[in-house]
Amino acid sequence: MIKVTYIQPDGREATVKARPGDSVMQTALNNNVPGIIAECGGSMACATCHVYVAEAWQTQAGARKDGEEDMLDCAMSEMRDTSRLSCQIKLTEALDGLRVYLPEEQG
Repeated sequence: MIKVTYIQPDGREATVKARPGDSVMQTALNNNVPGIIAECGGSMACATCHVYVAEAWQTQAGARKDGEEDMLDCAMSEMRDTSRLSCQIKLTEALDGLRVYLPEEQG
């Protein structure tokens, strides 16, 4: 089982179990992790599932998909080098232990 840790802006952490093939966004929703809105349901049509991937996990999480950076430009919180749309990160066993930080605001 894959585990993902979501870190709130105030430092609180929630580690949840995930299924291979699910996205980081869907896993957050399935486990009632606050801070992921996901207005578009994962179709990369909004930026309400913005996360910052922990630097140690950037390579494993992969590069941004085509069009992802354009959506991140619309995010409420600052876009950083580690910014990703969590709907675009598909979980595999290689991502067991993934840590993502939630931004101050989504929208």
